[in-house]
Amino acid sequence: MTVSLPRISARVRILLWLLVVMAVALGAVAVTVRSILLRDVDHRISRLLTQETGEFANFVEQGVDPDTGSRFGEPHRLLRVYLQRQYADPDEELLGLTRAAAGRAAAGPAVIRQQRDLPAGTALWRDRAALARIFDSTDSFGTLHRPRGELRWAKVPVSPLGDGPDGALVVAFHADREQDFADETFWTLLALSGIALLMTSGVGWAVAGRILAPVRVVRTTAAELTEQDLTRRIPVEGRDDIAALAETFNGMLDRLEQAFAAQRVFVDDAGHELRTPITIVRGHLELMGDDPADREETVRLVTDELDRMSRIVEDLLLLAGAERPDFVRPEPVQLAELTADVFVKARTLGDREWLLDGVADCEAHLDPQRITQAMVQLAQNAVQHTVPGQKIRIGSRRYEDRVELYVADNGPGIPPQDADVIFERFRRGTARRGARAGGAGLGLAIVKAIAEGHRGRVALSRTDGGGATFSLILETGP
Repeated sequence: MTVSLPRISARVRILLWLLVVMAVALGAVAVTVRSILLRDVDHRISRLLTQETGEFANFVEQGVDPDTGSRFGEPHRLLRVYLQRQYADPDEELLGLTRAAAGRAAAGPAVIRQQRDLPAGTALWRDRAALARIFDSTDSFGTLHRPRGELRWAKVPVSPLGDGPDGALVVAFHADREQDFADETFWTLLALSGIALLMTSGVGWAVAGRILAPVRVVRTTAAELTEQDLTRRIPVEGRDDIAALAETFNGMLDRLEQAFAAQRVFVDDAGHELRTPITIVRGHLELMGDDPADREETVRLVTDELDRMSRIVEDLLLLAGAERPDFVRPEPVQLAELTADVFVKARTLGDREWLLDGVADCEAHLDPQRITQAMVQLAQNAVQHTVPGQKIRIGSRRYEDRVELYVADNGPGIPPQDADVIFERFRRGTARRGARAGGAGLGLAIVKAIAEGHRGRVALSRTDGGGATFSLILETGP
């Protein structure tokens, strides 16, 4: 059995990742600060011990007894005089030891100086066993780990100049207070980090909600979209990635709305235009009798209507494909050669006075098959609205950034009221609703679609001397 995990919203995931990253960062900062403080404590203690032992070593080499004015003769007198002149730092002990004092595990004649009292029971001079170990040790520096805290020490041995016992100066520093300060700082930083995380949670929740608000609108809008209502759009605010997402989604809705609209138009157009021939076919088949002549005439009429239905379907499919990006496939074409080819093909459409007018000698980026299809359609349109012997001119011209291919006739022309509707699907001008105005009214719509596929347009103007001139005005670049 598959167990479905609860869905976690993007807002929660963003907040969780933010908190995890901040927690790791703040924890790393706290640990780093503690390490730096402990390192500084260690360095400061090391410098203090080195300084104290260095000063004593200089005193041993250069000091004189203030009572005699000569060099010290035994360690006890040297240590006492030196320690009387010292003032210990906080948490520091200065101890002077002699062999006799260390042997009986007591400080003996040592003088202990410190700036302030140490916590009860922590002073080194009270730990006679530790003093004995330090005095007998061959090391100059060391560390004692005691239950009451860590103690760092340094020792300078004193060799006798006379018959007195051996001695040593011991400098001890209690590091527990300094280390406790580093630990307190660490826990303070952790507490502040916890407060910062709580504040970040509230701010992050609000900010993430504001940033993701357009995404929620996108989700809500997508859930409410239906084939019948594609009009909703997302308000675009700002110039960030979320705004870009909203713009992209709105563009997708525009394309979907156009696609559904084109689909509905196609279905409506097909149903409208195919209903009549289907009715004619059905009516003739239902009334067809047994007479061979009657049957032959019925078959002829039915076949003619079926051919017309086939042409309508092909034209509708062609117009439906005009929305596709590969509807036209431009390539470099010699415009003069293309114009001449169109002229040769159009001459077979009817008994007219065909004239090859001006020809543009240049190269253009066009789809030759689509342009030929549009020009032949315009020529066929001219044939339908002229009579034998009338002139039909085909030609091309070039302007600065565009080319023009045109078909001009000397027929009745186009009334002004029809100029805006003849390029729509299934629309015919009033002057073209005669016996010769066959077809479904899709020819000029196809011409318009081909022109727009080339980023151009189809234009209608009056021919000098009467008639109509249809022009394809197209961009020349790729």
